[in-house]
Amino acid sequence: MEPTVLGVIAVALIVGAAVLGRKTGIASVLILLVGGIVIGYLPGTPPVDIPPEWILAGVLPLLLYSSAVNVAFTDFRRNLRAITGLSVTLVVVTSVIVGGVLYLLLPGLGLAAAIALGAVISPTDAVAATSIAKRLGLPNRLVSVLEGESLVNDASALVLLRSAVAATAGTVSLWEVAGDFVYASALGVGIGLLVGFVTVWIRARISEPVVTTTISFAIPFIAFVPAEHFGASGVIAVVAAGLVTGHRGASRFAANQRISDHTNWATVQFILEHAVFLLMGLELHALIEDVAAEQGGVPFALLLGLALTAIVVVIRFVFVFPQLAYLRRLERKQVEQGDLHRDNIRGFVEAAPAETERQVRRKRGLLRRLRKREADSDFYRTEGLEWREGLVISWAGMRGVVTLAAAQSLPAEIPFRSTLILVAFVVAVVTLFGLGGTLPAVIRKTGISAADEARSAETHELLDAVNRAAVAILDDPRQTTIDGMPADPVVVEGLRARYRRPAQLEIDEDTESQIDQRSQMRILDERMRQTARAELLDARALGSFSSEAIAAVQRVLDIEESRFDAL
Repeated sequence: MEPTVLGVIAVALIVGAAVLGRKTGIASVLILLVGGIVIGYLPGTPPVDIPPEWILAGVLPLLLYSSAVNVAFTDFRRNLRAITGLSVTLVVVTSVIVGGVLYLLLPGLGLAAAIALGAVISPTDAVAATSIAKRLGLPNRLVSVLEGESLVNDASALVLLRSAVAATAGTVSLWEVAGDFVYASALGVGIGLLVGFVTVWIRARISEPVVTTTISFAIPFIAFVPAEHFGASGVIAVVAAGLVTGHRGASRFAANQRISDHTNWATVQFILEHAVFLLMGLELHALIEDVAAEQGGVPFALLLGLALTAIVVVIRFVFVFPQLAYLRRLERKQVEQGDLHRDNIRGFVEAAPAETERQVRRKRGLLRRLRKREADSDFYRTEGLEWREGLVISWAGMRGVVTLAAAQSLPAEIPFRSTLILVAFVVAVVTLFGLGGTLPAVIRKTGISAADEARSAETHELLDAVNRAAVAILDDPRQTTIDGMPADPVVVEGLRARYRRPAQLEIDEDTESQIDQRSQMRILDERMRQTARAELLDARALGSFSSEAIAAVQRVLDIEESRFDAL
């Protein structure tokens, strides 16, 4: 069959699964996984064998970048301890324990190769979890932790896999493996930050949205390829570049650029996320045929896969609850210390002299940092990770396509290679259906939810604050003066009404006076939009509103700005 026809069929299956998933409440990626398995066993279906490099070096950078640019930096910073524990410490612990079990069960495998498979099945895939979480309205912090974990744990697992594979040759020591892990991670972060800052600087100076979006499609590989060339983690570089782009793009890019980026990347992410699960299902048939020829065959691989599935699930539960208890103690202590010293520190800062311009800037900076700490304390006080959140995080331990692709990248000389790949597939499939299929019921049972009314109220509160800041400049004669002359009162009052009640200001273009009014309106509106944007960025930097509210208001401002610019 022609590749074009296969592509059309794949897109049709993806769209159909998405529609069916919305109607049934089943994650669409699970539907595609089942569909792929069924299609793979139909008579006449050719064997599917996707080179792992296509996934690890082609698809994964795009998926991670598209997720990273949408992660709120404030959320990532506040949840860094939880994310680091889940995506680094838990990955290492899981890899070592699974490796030890495999080493005992398969003596001919070797400890390094056994740990390599442990690294393969250690990273979670948050696609199914976050889609379910967002659909059921889980609190923003819980979703942020799951998304942050999935961003970083792929990188840490692949770095550990590379180090373990190198150790199979017997030419490196444990300290060299640890050193390689640190080197690959640190250099990957450095390269990613550099790529992020440079590409944002370049794109901010290009006014064509189509051009800047085209550049954005290359950024994951601009970060990935050099990092891999210098022995660093390309995946970590991609994540770092995406975080920088998402954070700085809000203040550096034009509204039409952000809208174009969001729309195009959402489409790319949707297609790739679903396509990889379809391919994952299609590969099962050929994989089972390969394993049937090895010692032990398919039954042994299935039993071993089920045993390792139970082990990784238990490890996650045992790790998550003590970690969250430890985080609660740290956050409670941070809140108590902040409350204890808040008034004294604020009084000291407010009493500081502000006579010179330097002192004014210093005082403003100190007050800003104080407000940021207060917002963090309020966040930890109201968004704690209790046992119910711990249960959901533990249950969201599904493995996915990265596990399968990483397994297929194992060197050919490793004993039991086909069996190990099938074991990884079993772990991925069982966790996807066993944990992913029951996750909605677990979420409903815990009763965790973020009230829609509260979310809407917070968004409207932020939008009102942004609009008030914009309208306030109309009362400042310096801001309403254009070319040394005060703006026409009709324009001023029209803009005041427009920001209080979103509606387009109608001005005819018949007379010279009315043309001048339109010119004044554009100038004042630009100043008001800059003020509104500054107020929003200030709220984002302080963390005084949730990232959901920030994103919602930013979309409103972007749409208003792009609509006005088109006039």
